[in-house]
Amino acid sequence: MLLAFDTATPHVTVALHDGDRVVAEYSSSESMKHGEMLAPGIADVLATAAATSRDVTAVAVGVGPGPFTGLRVGLVTARTMAMALGIPVYGVCSLDILAAEAMDAGHDEFLIATDARRKEVYLAAYASRQRVGGPEVVKPADVATDQLVIGRGALLYPDAFPNAAGPEHPDAAVLADVVVRERFELLDPDPLYLRRPDAVESSAPEKVTT
Repeated sequence: MLLAFDTATPHVTVALHDGDRVVAEYSSSESMKHGEMLAPGIADVLATAAATSRDVTAVAVGVGPGPFTGLRVGLVTARTMAMALGIPVYGVCSLDILAAEAMDAGHDEFLIATDARRKEVYLAAYASRQRVGGPEVVKPADVATDQLVIGRGALLYPDAFPNAAGPEHPDAAVLADVVVRERFELLDPDPLYLRRPDAVESSAPEKVTT
């Protein structure tokens, strides 16, 4: 069984795929509570499928881009489970997960924009069922367009993205499908931050001279 989850946005999403289909799903949108929501989500999908962690043969995780804290929760959990169970872990760009769902809805050329905070968005371009640009972190006004833009970032800035649409957040069920069918590049489980975390080590104090 493939256990898939993404914590790159405020929306924590988990799914379990048995090789043929998704057999259990869980989601929570309690902002800033990734650590509290992911473990219960994993337990929930396993219980729903009458499975245990020993039935998991691989892990899939969204690698961002996304805020440092939430993204770290998912990646650390994925790596820890993979190491403890001796199973592989596959990373997928979280914007690719949204793109796969958009493609399933019949869209071809579009942008994906998720909320990067600081009045910025994470942006990537897609055409012919592949990513053709990005991801990058940009100010909406600098990339304003009438093109179809999908994701929470698009809905937050209607002046820049008047042709905005959902879904807003990645879906772990789609992530599982991306990995099973290798619809996008599979990555190492390393974080895709695109910018430095807010919390940085302070510089050494200057020496005081007398």
